[in-house]
Amino acid sequence: MTIDKAKVALGFIVAGALTLVFGGISVLMGPTVMTDQVIKNTVIDPKNEMSYTMWRDVPVPFFMSVYFFHVLNPKEILAGEKPMVEQRGPYVYRKRIQKDNITFHPNSTVSYKEYRSYYFEPSMSVGNESDVLTLPNMLVLGAAVMLESLPAPVRMIISMAFKTFDEGPFLTKTVGELMWGYDSKLVNFLNKYLPGMLPSSGKFGLFSEFNNSDTGLFTIHTGKDDIRNVHKVVSWNGLTELSYWRTPQCNMINGTAGQMWPPFMTEESTLPFYSPDACRSLELVYQRSGEMKDSPVFISHPHFFNADPVLLDYVHGLSPNEEDHGLFIDIHPLTGVPLNVSIRLQLNLYMKRVRGITETGKISEVVMPMLWFEERGYIDGPILNTFHTNLVVLPAVMEYMQYGMIALGLATIIIAAFVRYRVKRHKCGGGATSEGEASASAGEKDPLLQDDVD
Repeated sequence: MTIDKAKVALGFIVAGALTLVFGGISVLMGPTVMTDQVIKNTVIDPKNEMSYTMWRDVPVPFFMSVYFFHVLNPKEILAGEKPMVEQRGPYVYRKRIQKDNITFHPNSTVSYKEYRSYYFEPSMSVGNESDVLTLPNMLVLGAAVMLESLPAPVRMIISMAFKTFDEGPFLTKTVGELMWGYDSKLVNFLNKYLPGMLPSSGKFGLFSEFNNSDTGLFTIHTGKDDIRNVHKVVSWNGLTELSYWRTPQCNMINGTAGQMWPPFMTEESTLPFYSPDACRSLELVYQRSGEMKDSPVFISHPHFFNADPVLLDYVHGLSPNEEDHGLFIDIHPLTGVPLNVSIRLQLNLYMKRVRGITETGKISEVVMPMLWFEERGYIDGPILNTFHTNLVVLPAVMEYMQYGMIALGLATIIIAAFVRYRVKRHKCGGGATSEGEASASAGEKDPLLQDDVD
């Protein structure tokens, strides 16, 4: 049986053309298919089990590292000298996050409360929660600034109350007490006779309201109606704006809840988010300055990084740098999922001498750093493998296959066309030679001289 090589080559040309067309269609349709897959797996929907479970339970390890500014010269500060502080830390806590009370609404939004609990990690810390530190007493120095405008006799009565309840301008407590609360006669008195005056109804601590608590009622977009709005905050505790700050910009609730962002981000995209702990929205591209109404508590970057340099002139012991004290988020631009997050904030207390309140002594006006903390999380282990496979490897393989099919189709067409051309040429050239040889053979048999026929 003779194989017609020309027809086989023609078949390869057709196959190559089909492969080329399919590759071209894949190049045109591939981004659309990928976009649809990203949207499907980004929308907050219980039907998408993997992405919904990841959003609800946040199976990413989160840690909070706390650094205290231990006061080295409390007596000298009261005499008007410049404060000297020494950073102590980190004291590291593992953070567990879980969303509950999840309610979906018809307008493509969902409400939830996010509960958090903290567990001390001695192996990751520089010491134990029993370590003793000295910090400014917010109850005394903070209240003194807030009550400065009251009449002098009232300020003197307040000063006497501080002495009665053994509250001095500085306090020396353990890390555990500073974090989660300590017994205070003044706090107990205020909670008993003036309930609601303090944010804490129990022990007074810098993070006493954090542990085993929720971050408030968030309502966010699910992305069903518009994927560009997914995770963006609609309201927090029923509020669409705050009233803590002096400027409307600082009172805005912008961005997401700080765990995920809308997909399809570019280098020009910004990462706004609302932080209940900072009581304000933050922006990683630029930061607006703000001042909390009536309260001498200020939020900044650690060590006053990116703040007015004059703040560093009033306190010894600070050394800001971007690597240790800047905020950063490594984000996957296609999905808006953060791969590595580090949020760093510093708590400062505005202190000054207040006439009539002797506890303030001769304190010079200063924004005093008290502590800074870093909350960080990163995708690792099986979660990272699944994420990497579905959203990095598969799209890359798909892209390579698209252009691979185009290259294969073109190569097949070119090679098959060349083979077909050679076969056709061989057939044409072979036929002419045979006819010429036959004529020559016939001529050799004829006599050179032929007899004339009469």
